[in-house]
Amino acid sequence: MKRILLIILITLLIIPLTMYILWLLHPKHELRIVIVDKTVLTKKVQEHISLNWLLKYRKYSKDDMRLYNPQKDYYGFFPDERGGYKIKDFEMYDSTQMEKIADSTDIVYYTDMYGIYRAEWDEMYSKEKKLPSYYAMERSRLIYGGMTHKELDLLKKFKERGKLILTEFNIIASPTSGAVRRDFEKTFGMKWTGWTGRYFESLDTIKNKEIPMWVKRNYTNQHAGKWPFTKSGIIFVREDDRIEILQKEDHLEIDIPIIKTLEPYSSEYDLPDKIEYPFWFDIICNNSTNIQVSKYRLYPTLAGSDSLKRWGIPEYFPAVIKSKDNSKPFYYFAGDFADNPISYNLSKFYPINTFKTILLSHTKQERNTFFWMFYNPLIDKILNDYHKNKK
Repeated sequence: MKRILLIILITLLIIPLTMYILWLLHPKHELRIVIVDKTVLTKKVQEHISLNWLLKYRKYSKDDMRLYNPQKDYYGFFPDERGGYKIKDFEMYDSTQMEKIADSTDIVYYTDMYGIYRAEWDEMYSKEKKLPSYYAMERSRLIYGGMTHKELDLLKKFKERGKLILTEFNIIASPTSGAVRRDFEKTFGMKWTGWTGRYFESLDTIKNKEIPMWVKRNYTNQHAGKWPFTKSGIIFVREDDRIEILQKEDHLEIDIPIIKTLEPYSSEYDLPDKIEYPFWFDIICNNSTNIQVSKYRLYPTLAGSDSLKRWGIPEYFPAVIKSKDNSKPFYYFAGDFADNPISYNLSKFYPINTFKTILLSHTKQERNTFFWMFYNPLIDKILNDYHKNKK
């Protein structure tokens, strides 16, 4: 028995050590990327960590051959975790500097522009820490956020040069202005319906503290003071703060949105035919200049279907779209795809993807399964193809 335990112990040590050595021996690949993230509340950089995980795993490097640092190599909001912050973006750049960025960079990825709001900032960094637990879940004044005209102009410069553009929710919803949103929609051939949504494992606001207080307040104000929800379901929020909710059994046969990917794209991007998606998404319309790679599917009951029709929400809508014109590659991910609770340190073990099945979560609310089965292979394929074509 001691010999068996010793063998197991040695094996457990040798495997990760070997994987780490293999990662160290893996060559670097220069790929210059501009990342914009305006929703960084802490140095965990949760809103773009999934992208940086892949950049490190594949050893994509900057032009000086240094690997990307997720806490430094982006534009947007930079907290110092002492209650202070700085902002590094393009607003102070002149036209010559913007042209230089577009010329010298291969890829741009706009991950999250929802921004930072006063309540969540105060709740996180208040010295007294006497704020009530629900304080950060309330609406408050915007500190920083939203896509600007200059940031949209940069995307247009990338498009003109035929460089890879990756974008995702939330870059054109609030607090981005209507003018910038409409310009983006016209430029890239899509349209936001005004609706966003999210799955919650429990709609009981006493048990589930992740449901924002303003959601319950607005819903009860709009529905005769009632909140008749205790099961799982989906909360829909319209840009004018209209709140509608579908609950399991009453309105939904399957309580969580399913992302479906059909051939040839499931094979091309190594994606599952279907996967649950448990986080924020937006409902968009696509036009003929883009291809739908993946789509969301809702499974309403008859009552739920009637409600969706009444609100103007489709049962199917795009999850991933890309441009038909391969000379001007553009992607939009209609969800908070880059925000997943993963271990960044695992990116230094090669090939960790081989063992991904043991890393999957078994609860709907967790998002690491989405990272391993969908986000990781999708972005890996996109970056790898673009890097090969660039060479």
